[in-house]
Amino acid sequence: MPKVTFVQANGNRSTVDVKEGQSVMRAAIDNNIPGIIAECGGSCSCATCHVYVDDADVARMGTVAGDEAEMLDGVAAERKPSSRLSCQLEISAALDGITIHIPATQL
Repeated sequence: MPKVTFVQANGNRSTVDVKEGQSVMRAAIDNNIPGIIAECGGSCSCATCHVYVDDADVARMGTVAGDEAEMLDGVAAERKPSSRLSCQLEISAALDGITIHIPATQL
């Protein structure tokens, strides 16, 4: 099972096993990772699952497009080149070991 490491704004780290095909958002919620609110439940319509993909992993995550790009314009924390909506990041074996940073605020 692929592993994802979540890093809180305060530096606390949690590494969890994630089923292939599951979103990073769902993995965070299922593993009680704080900081992912996900008000819309993963339908890419609220931006409260905003995360920063670690610089070392950005290239593995693909590009931002369409609705996700538009929703990222309204995030509460600073939008960075590594900003993504975790509901749009699907885990695969190729993403094993990625690191996801959670912003200090979603609202």
